[in-house]
Amino acid sequence: MKRRTLLKTSLAASLLASTGMLIPGRVMAAYPKTAFQNADATAALTEVFGSSDYAESGDIKIKAPEIAENGAVVPIQVTSSMSDIESISIILSNNPTPFAASFNLHGSIGFVSTRFKMAGTSDVLAIVKAGGKLHATKQEVKVTIGGCGG
Repeated sequence: MKRRTLLKTSLAASLLASTGMLIPGRVMAAYPKTAFQNADATAALTEVFGSSDYAESGDIKIKAPEIAENGAVVPIQVTSSMSDIESISIILSNNPTPFAASFNLHGSIGFVSTRFKMAGTSDVLAIVKAGGKLHATKQEVKVTIGGCGG
């Protein structure tokens, strides 16, 4: 019976692939490709949200190291106690392409955790879209070369 199941499954998958229904580009969500490639953070924000104006907020917390010994792997967490959160975006101002991440949360808890490669010391700007408005907070992360603490 297992052999028949394998044959049926592989036949169905090959049929989907041959008809073009199993192409990753067609089933993946759309994303703002040019915003992630833009060297200007303000222009990237405008492209994604329609505006780059945001209000500073104490309801957003960034958990990141003050000094990152290895810029290749910098852990960053963003939490928000706001209600009606639509998305959380992270901008690394001194990276060649500063718009680093955007998470659509629509009704989820305001929490994201990820790791970034940072080119050097930079402000980490967390932008939360809630209730149709943009709110933000920032924190500086110093990146050392070789973990020398300088």
